[in-house]
Amino acid sequence: MDAKENNKEQPQLSESELRTDSESSTDSMMRFVLPSVDGSPPKVVTMDEVAGMLKNLKNMELAHEIALNPEFKLQPYEPPMNSLEGRIKAMVHKAFWNLLREQLERNPPSYDQAIRLLGEIKEDFPQLLSPNNANALVRINATLDEALIRQQAERGTLDFRSYANFVINLLASMCAPARDETVAKLREIDDVIDTFRGILETMALMKLDMANFMVSAARNNIAANSVEYEKQKFSTFLREFHGNVGFPATEDWLQRARPGCNNNEEIIYNAFKQLLNYPTDKEFPELLRIDKERFEGLSWRCQRLILCAALISIAQGVPIISQRRDNRIQLAKQLDILVQHVKQPDQLNAAIDNCYEQIRAFINKSLEKEKLPLLSESQETQIQSQVQQLVNKTSPVRMLMANRMDGFVRVALRSNGNIPPPPAGFAEFGEELVAFIASFRRLVSYNHAVFGEYFLQLLNNKQRNSAEPTAEASSSSSLSTNLAQTAKP
Repeated sequence: MDAKENNKEQPQLSESELRTDSESSTDSMMRFVLPSVDGSPPKVVTMDEVAGMLKNLKNMELAHEIALNPEFKLQPYEPPMNSLEGRIKAMVHKAFWNLLREQLERNPPSYDQAIRLLGEIKEDFPQLLSPNNANALVRINATLDEALIRQQAERGTLDFRSYANFVINLLASMCAPARDETVAKLREIDDVIDTFRGILETMALMKLDMANFMVSAARNNIAANSVEYEKQKFSTFLREFHGNVGFPATEDWLQRARPGCNNNEEIIYNAFKQLLNYPTDKEFPELLRIDKERFEGLSWRCQRLILCAALISIAQGVPIISQRRDNRIQLAKQLDILVQHVKQPDQLNAAIDNCYEQIRAFINKSLEKEKLPLLSESQETQIQSQVQQLVNKTSPVRMLMANRMDGFVRVALRSNGNIPPPPAGFAEFGEELVAFIASFRRLVSYNHAVFGEYFLQLLNNKQRNSAEPTAEASSSSSLSTNLAQTAKP
């Protein structure tokens, strides 16, 4: 009795107020988040917009992401719960389901909200079906025909549960194998309202599956054409501004790579290599900003490898490590795990302290296992001092490993398809080293293919920003060709 009185006292949305756009109940126009460029707000698009972009290569950011990231998948857009949009969405959805339950519990039941829900489910199905599945769509439209359902409601013969079972059977025949268990669980739900709520949640997952299937199907075509597409977009940009546009940070980046190089090819190699240790006081090259986050991520990946190699080098001062390959491999894996979270300078101190403790404990455990004397206090102090010096880039051991990594990257960028063997000190990290250099070469290859000719213009004559690509572009083509052979986007 008290609950009923409380419900009467609470303000209620009228049924007409709840009959707004389709998104109020089912999110039939599911939206996805596209990657942003250099911190700009992400773009939110519908399924139809995604299909159009993939078909006509209309969105440069999406094409760029798909070409460079083999693991890229679209993510659903969900407004933050603490945002106005998020609060309104949650409120309207809750009101919709409450009204549906209230209508069905009337005597006799009211089916207005149920009919609307079935109509929106029918509108959702084309997003889950391939274009050649016309027969299934005809069957869905015939079964979920609003006029037929309304007639059943008026005659009192509408079986809402039977429609739930019909939809579940359809989903079971259409879903990816990964969703079989999710669909099967829908049959176990007794409450018909909860069943339909689960149906809509499952359909949302299947829309995401379909969107990512479209991405996967278009990947090869995009990878084959995205470089030319981006080159055309860049050329159009330059033409529209009649050459009256500059890229000072890009020019500065290239010019700083000039010392010690004999030709423009070497300068470009050197410039890309320097992105792995880019000065914090220099502006990042404008033309590469779409990949700034990628280059920064690879830079920290490189620094973590250098740090791990330096740590292993210090640990090898103890024979139980230097003379036992299995021990080196096992310790290397443990150190690699400990530094994986390091992506900012302020995270380095704590990671290095943890690495010292791990090295000390591992060495003593290995010594104890072979019934050898444990580390003396002076040995522990010496190892700790050497490890703590690694915080500074000027540490002799860290500088040595950095120089070896520098040489490895230089050779890897110039090699024609083959990745060189790991440099001394990095053998225990071979798998991560190969993965790192493959990702870096892919990124360099792609950006050189798009902007290489313009880089040559800047290098040949800083003053001629609007000049046509020079003859050196063809002589330099081996850089793009070699890299493309080893790291196709």
